[in-house]
Amino acid sequence: MRACKRIVTFCLVIGVVTALVLPLWAQEVEKININKASVEELVQLKGIGTKYAERIVQYRDEHGPFACPEDIMKVRGIGSKTYETNKECITVE
Repeated sequence: MRACKRIVTFCLVIGVVTALVLPLWAQEVEKININKASVEELVQLKGIGTKYAERIVQYRDEHGPFACPEDIMKVRGIGSKTYETNKECITVE
């Protein structure tokens, strides 16, 4: 009987957590325009700290706007792994 109560309680907890978390996952990811974003905005990307954000802005200032999101890999230190992690979050509008 105790085991049955534990199982039911566990299932209820899992159900409540799932009901609360799934809508958060389903929300639209706000995209960051790497052609206009400030350092403060760029650090919101995964794997991009202040140093890399400053490099993105510097690259943009020296070479002009990025033509496509993949161009972020032209910035020294930003490779395919960082791009793949963030490709759904960046834009070049």
